[in-house]
Amino acid sequence: MPKRAKPRAPAAPAGLSEPLEAFLAHLALERGLSRLTVSAYESDLTEFARHCGRAGRAGWPDVTLADLESWVRSMGRRGHAPASLARRLSAVRSFSAQLVRTGLRRDDFSELARGPRFRRGLPGRLSPEDAARIMTAPDERTPQGLRDRAMLELMYGSGLRVSELCGLELQSVDEREALVRVRGKGSKDRVVPVGALALRALARYLKDARPALAGPRTGSALFLSARGVAISRKTFWLGVRAAARRAGVDAPVKPHLLRHAFATHLLAGGADLRSIQEMLGHADISTTQIYASVERSALADSHRRHHPRGRGRGG
Repeated sequence: MPKRAKPRAPAAPAGLSEPLEAFLAHLALERGLSRLTVSAYESDLTEFARHCGRAGRAGWPDVTLADLESWVRSMGRRGHAPASLARRLSAVRSFSAQLVRTGLRRDDFSELARGPRFRRGLPGRLSPEDAARIMTAPDERTPQGLRDRAMLELMYGSGLRVSELCGLELQSVDEREALVRVRGKGSKDRVVPVGALALRALARYLKDARPALAGPRTGSALFLSARGVAISRKTFWLGVRAAARRAGVDAPVKPHLLRHAFATHLLAGGADLRSIQEMLGHADISTTQIYASVERSALADSHRRHHPRGRGRGG
């Protein structure tokens, strides 16, 4: 018996779908967001538009706060996690603000919407001492070890995302000015300082290791795999894990933990949150504020463990 095709969800009314298409084009062409990010917006907003269409709304001026809240509740009943609900609500809020900016609505129907309540998980912590041991753990007698040392120093010293690090090209680093130009999320460039230790490790890699790793298919990629092509995120992840193991660090260390350590160690050293936001490439400072929470958590933990009255001791 032939398998019955899954019925397609009904399309939203033209009055809802056409402004949505214009918003997606705005995200891609004017804001420069990646194809995957725009696709995520499209999926979430199309689902909401269909919900509004089923409720009898013919255009976005007809949509109300009650429509948005009923959609969020319906997704909650279907088992969507709070983080998933928050992401969808954020997409609708961005779209609603654009409707106001372009004059399609006089008010923002999403302004008073209440999001799901959930505790945002704090990233793991890596002490400066553990980070220092990890930096020096690769075997620098081998080209791969020199490469890993340079990558670790650059990631921890400049707070790069693993995709940004693996995507660097030879021309990305300005050794004279001690800067690295990074292509971040949404194809947006930013310039980040590079520390002296990272520059030294990078110079050794370029002189003694990259020529040994280069092959017929090598282009302008900065960091190369054993096959002479740009290193993959998985290969670097394995290198990070091996370095942590050689350093005797028991905590599970992934590449992103080095980025967290970059931010929290800067904050502990007195850097301001806005500067850290700029270096990390966060569009919204609320994303950067998670590191302030981590630092406060570390301080509170230290107080509990070391202060004579931190755990209720004393008379």
